[in-house]
Amino acid sequence: MTATLKAEEQNQLQLVEREEMDDEDDLFEAIDKLINQGINAGDVKKLQDAGIYTCNGLMMFTKKNLTGIKGLSEAKVDKICEAAEKIVNYGYITGSDALLKRKSVIHITTGSQALDELLGGGLITFRLARTVGVETSAITEAFGEFRSGKTQLAHTLCVSTQLPINMHGGNGKVAYIDTEGTFRPDRIVPIAERFGMDPGAVLDNIIYARAYTYEHQYNLLLGLAAKMSEEPFKILIVDSVIALFRVDFTGRGELAERQQKLAQMLSRMIKIAEEFNVAVFMTNQVIADPGGGVFISDPKKPAGGHVLAHAATIRLMFRKGKGEQRVCKVFDAPNLPEAEAISLSSIPLVLLYLLILVYLIMFP
Repeated sequence: MTATLKAEEQNQLQLVEREEMDDEDDLFEAIDKLINQGINAGDVKKLQDAGIYTCNGLMMFTKKNLTGIKGLSEAKVDKICEAAEKIVNYGYITGSDALLKRKSVIHITTGSQALDELLGGGLITFRLARTVGVETSAITEAFGEFRSGKTQLAHTLCVSTQLPINMHGGNGKVAYIDTEGTFRPDRIVPIAERFGMDPGAVLDNIIYARAYTYEHQYNLLLGLAAKMSEEPFKILIVDSVIALFRVDFTGRGELAERQQKLAQMLSRMIKIAEEFNVAVFMTNQVIADPGGGVFISDPKKPAGGHVLAHAATIRLMFRKGKGEQRVCKVFDAPNLPEAEAISLSSIPLVLLYLLILVYLIMFP
């Protein structure tokens, strides 16, 4: 009986995915449509070989980058860009249109009500707007020391992303790039069971890659375009974003080159987020801050410098609290106040019930 119910739930999820794919066809235009504008099929194939699968993505590349593709001359690139401009409007739009476009943004629950409320702008705003968790078309960065809960949250998002939209999920698949060897599929199983999902089906909807160099990491991002143009992905997780850059580039003499390569990779991640309306969740390490001052008890700052700081839409700082508590603080965000949240798993159950009771009395 249980197996039959699980099979029915899985079939239902697949049906929802197909409907979502039909709805999301309007989010991007396939690169094949250039053929209808008079572009040679061979040139379209060259674009696909270079990792460009949508007209939206094409418009995010400079002509200098496009002419670098073997077999594409400046004249061909000009013709291709003119054809793409007829399909995709990348000019000015009104504020009302921008607001309408924002309605396609999906918020994916983190699995923690306290953290969801934090990302929703506080308890009252969270209640009114019903926006919870990590949002698509944006980069969310979580930085902190080891054992602060970053990778645990990444594993939770692997599962919660696959929940239906009405359960604050993304109803989509997951892409996971692991640079430190910390991904554990066995940890996915209890998280899936906690959400009442089939662990096998959840694991099948996660594509995983282990990166060993910063170049390998970048190439894995290029290969995602083909998969995301065909299947309903809703999150890209990179754990961690800076680790390989700190290994492959050493000393101040290579710092400028490191930051340039890091900026190119982050730019690619931003384009993926906006092109396919997926959430990008990346973890980051911290470094000692000698200029932190004597008044700061734990002077640490996120690695990556200003390049990474400007790329991230929302920056979350994680730290270990008392006992098994994990504290998350909004470090920087365009639409969220500076605030902190403590993992509810560390709060005694009786106290949690009291908090819920107070909440219901104050906001009936």
